Amino acid sequence: MKRFFDLCLALFAFAILFLPILIVALMVRITSAGPVIYWSDRVGRDNRIFKMPKFRTMRVDTPAVATHLLGNPDRFLTPVGSFLRKSSLDELPQLWSIVHGDMSFVGPRPALFNQDDLVELRTQTGVHKLVPGLTGWAQINGRDELPIPDKVKLDVEYMQQQSFFMDIKIIFLTFVKVLRREGIQH
Repeated sequence: MKRFFDLCLALFAFAILFLPILIVALMVRITSAGPVIYWSDRVGRDNRIFKMPKFRTMRVDTPAVATHLLGNPDRFLTPVGSFLRKSSLDELPQLWSIVHGDMSFVGPRPALFNQDDLVELRTQTGVHKLVPGLTGWAQINGRDELPIPDKVKLDVEYMQQQSFFMDIKIIFLTFVKVLRREGIQH
């Protein structure tokens, strides 16, 4: 049921967001050198690595680490990078990952391939068995502001309580958070 919902919603979203996706792609292309899409190595279900697309918000010479680990992340942002991140428009290409089956709309956010501490905690708690999501329980309860152990506790809560109605609630609350630009550091 969850996979069917993800597929239908992703295809519907593609149809509705086709023009905004093209506009964002054009903005990225015009304002900075390099590819429009950045393919990030992420940890998926059962700790398998997959390529997750995002609109590129950072310069091509940016180290492949979590943004909070960069000394001064603002110096790596492209001219439209900050806007794309704060509006979450950089996430739109992840609809492809949902259609492809690497991601779901709701689940724990996929860890970077080198976030060993996060991957290890998720593996210890069984969260690694879940399909990662575009948004999740941790996303609406702190997003970038949460320390890793707190994110994993929220991922475990989601794992234990997950249901269709909880997913709908998380999707709705995600829209509210994005519109308010809450919990975004960079």
